[in-house]
Amino acid sequence: MEDNRMEQNTSGDECQCRHKHRDPKEEKDLLNRLNRIEGQVRGIKAMVQEERYCTDILVQVSAIQSALNGFCKVLLSNHIRTCVVEDIKNGKEDEAIAELCETIKKMM
Repeated sequence: MEDNRMEQNTSGDECQCRHKHRDPKEEKDLLNRLNRIEGQVRGIKAMVQEERYCTDILVQVSAIQSALNGFCKVLLSNHIRTCVVEDIKNGKEDEAIAELCETIKKMM
């Protein structure tokens, strides 16, 4: 799997801009999940505008949170299988593990 992550330094600032080439199946799955979530958010917006009952809206918010958690699980799993494995193969195991641990901390 090709990994096109790269570090860039823009205008003297320390900035890491990394990119990853995803295979079409992975990209389609992620985009489908995001499109469903986007539709759910629009649905909640309509519920608020229609003055729907609070509990009904909260149930839908919970569904969105669950969908986002599912998206994160898939993305994290793909990240470990591709980016982290590639970094370890390239001798960057310490950096890969540190980055993964930091990412998981931010997610919790």
